[in-house]
Amino acid sequence: MSATSCFLIGLPGSGKSTVGRQLARRVSLPFFDSDHVIEQRLGCSIREFFEREGEDRFRDLEASVIDELTAGATCVLSTGGGSVLRAENRDHLHRRGTVVYLRSSPEEVFRRLRHDRNRPLLQVADPLQRLRDLYAVRDPLYRQTAHFVIETGRPSVAMLVSMILMQLELAGIVPSRGEVPSASGATDPER
Repeated sequence: MSATSCFLIGLPGSGKSTVGRQLARRVSLPFFDSDHVIEQRLGCSIREFFEREGEDRFRDLEASVIDELTAGATCVLSTGGGSVLRAENRDHLHRRGTVVYLRSSPEEVFRRLRHDRNRPLLQVADPLQRLRDLYAVRDPLYRQTAHFVIETGRPSVAMLVSMILMQLELAGIVPSRGEVPSASGATDPER
């Protein structure tokens, strides 16, 4: 991969962490999950912090971590589903790397997460309606932030990674698989 980081955004449960891990492996870059970085720093789960301190305090911490990770070394970064709610996060993500929106419908996400008890925003009486509400607010922000939108639908994780790599290759962000870097860093077709 070139010197450009790839940042994954989308609803909770859209596959950002799973896809991000495999994408990072394929392009030989470090992988970070902003939610995991936050939990490591807190020493507790995001859900516990959310319940104790509230969403605003969480979003402050999230903004600090996203600023740090997007300004750091080239990487693949999976962000929390609500990271786009703050304008500063949208700006840092969009300007400092290539942003891929893994677009999942609320119904798809509900199917994946209906038994997950660790997502604080979904611990409500009607999680499907909550996902629809989140989607209505966040989809325009995801689209505004993203350089590319990938529909998650039913493709496998490997297929989603390949779809992302194809978009990055077509945009000239990563060398195509038919090219190899030359000594100068430019790409030359394989002989």
